[in-house]
Order: sequence, then structure tokens, then C-alpha cells
Amino acid sequence: MNDEPLSQEEINQLLQGLEDEAEAERTEKTDDGYPPAPTRATTDIQQFLTEIEKDAIGEIGNISFGTAATTLSQLLNQKVSITTPVVQAVKSDLLQEEFPAPHVSVHVQYKEGFEGTNVLVIKEKDAQIIADLMLGGDGTEPSNELGEMHISAVQEAMNQMMGSSSTSLSTIFNTRVDISPPGITMLDVEAGDGIEQLPNEATLIKISFRLKIGELIDSIIMQLVTVEFAKEMVELLMNWR
Repeated sequence: MNDEPLSQEEINQLLQGLEDEAEAERTEKTDDGYPPAPTRATTDIQQFLTEIEKDAIGEIGNISFGTAATTLSQLLNQKVSITTPVVQAVKSDLLQEEFPAPHVSVHVQYKEGFEGTNVLVIKEKDAQIIADLMLGGDGTEPSNELGEMHISAVQEAMNQMMGSSSTSLSTIFNTRVDISPPGITMLDVEAGDGIEQLPNEATLIKISFRLKIGELIDSIIMQLVTVEFAKEMVELLMNWR
């Protein structure tokens, strides 16, 4: 990909918010309920992020995960698209409202460029399909269980995705961004499984993308970061000059 830093005009465009087409995409309702409807866990994001910070986070996610989608497409040999993200604030003590069913949680630690943890959450069924594709299947009859081999396959796919995302962040911020190899756990909030890998904050920023993989997956993939981490990215972007 192009390693040249973004021009000032491109940076200003990030900070001006989403264009009309992206805004329409953000508010459009689809059969699978995207964008995510507010739940009891959703709280007023304006208490934590200004409108310009919220839009900047969405645009940063849009660029970095657009690159990640290209990487995933090459890995799975499927057309992959990730739409403009929806940015929400959620209460950690009510996360069971956000994740009522088991999910797969992938967490990475930033070693350079940022401080903190980035958590990616996908539905268990989607992880099963991705694992089947990674292991040479066609994704139509995935295993109903995620064994060690399947988890390793999903972990590798997410590793490649997050690596591509970090490369995009390096370009956006004109600085080296390095992450640790991702860890992967089953996340069942109601049962208390995997929650130790989530950031220990009362409120988290959830960045939701609609993920489509060929004709196999039309779902939602979510990124969870702390409010502090979100603000750090915006501050670095605004002060890049």
C-alpha cells in the first residue's frame, strides 16, 4: 500500500465528519438490523466524545478496516466488504445486552504508536465459517464447534486483518504502529467467560461494521476500545501537523 502520509486536505476531510453518502449508509436499516439498534447498554456518546471526535473515530476505522477487508478477502478467496462504521458508547456492566449470545473475542496489545488494547468481537457462527474457509472448506458446512484447529485458523485470519489495520494506522498518523500477536477467547458475557480480556472501564466505545463475506456472511463485526484510547487517536490525528 502507499506509505505516503495523508495530505492536510485528506486529514481535514476526516475531521469534517461523514459525507452524505456515508451518513445515509450509517442510518439505513437492513434485514439483519444494521446499524445496531440501541440497547440498555448504550449510553449517550456525547458524554464521552464530541461529534467531531465521534466522526473522526468512524473515519479512522473506515480506512483501517477497509484495508483489513482486502487482506481478509485474499485469505478467504471471497469478496469481503466492510461498511462505514457506527460509533456508540456502551456500559460495561450491561454488555450482556450487547452480546446476548456467545461471540469470539480477539484482543491485541499495542506495543508502539499507541498505548492500550484493541478488542475485536465477531459472532461465533461467523468465526466457524471463517475457520472453515481458512482450512480449505467452502464455508457452507462449517463445524458447529470451534476446536483448537478452528480457533488457530480464526486467530491467523484476525492476525492478518489487525496487521493490515495497523499498517493503515501507521500511514494515517505517519508513525510506526506495532501490535502484539492477537489472543483469542470465547466471549460469553452472561456466563462470565472471556470478560477478563475486555478493557476494565465503566464505559467503552463500540465501533460496529457490517461485514459481508461472499454469500456466506452478512453480519456485524465490532471493535471495543476505551474512551481514552479513542480520544488519543483523535488527538494524534489533529496534532499531526
